[in-house]
Amino acid sequence: MRAELPMPKTITLREANQGFARCIREVEAGEEFVVTRNGAPVARIVPVAAGKRVLTPEQEAALERLRALMETGCQLGAGPLDRDALHER
Repeated sequence: MRAELPMPKTITLREANQGFARCIREVEAGEEFVVTRNGAPVARIVPVAAGKRVLTPEQEAALERLRALMETGCQLGAGPLDRDALHER
């Protein structure tokens, strides 16, 4: 099965102009944008370094929290389960 590529975000030329620094930060983090004028696509903003994703500080923090959770595990409060308990009727 082929991996699906994420769809680029669509923004208007006005949004791109007013939030250019934010757009560039997101592009550095791997995001792609299609810029539209009057509803028609006119440009794409994509990362230069294809394949190398740079995470935002928020993404880095979330990744660290996930790694810590994976190390310690997550208590679901379900108690020990075995095959028979999973298939009770």
